[in-house]
Amino acid sequence: MRWEPDVPRWKQVYAVLRERILDGTYPPAQQLPSVVAICGEFGISQMTARRVLTELRQEGLAEMQVGIGTFVTELPQPPAS
Repeated sequence: MRWEPDVPRWKQVYAVLRERILDGTYPPAQQLPSVVAICGEFGISQMTARRVLTELRQEGLAEMQVGIGTFVTELPQPPAS
């Protein structure tokens, strides 16, 4: 991954994982990569990876199951027009 120098790394990794959730790469109920796996893929610290997962949870895109991992939540469906 090529880093944007003016954007914090956690925001860049967050954007990648968020996009993967929204485009269905990580469908609802799928477990997200672990902190260690995120560190390995993006070359970031565990603290940074935890921040990314926290932000995804705060946005409602993921939920933590203690002792198991972090999973994608059901995404709200847009209203029918």
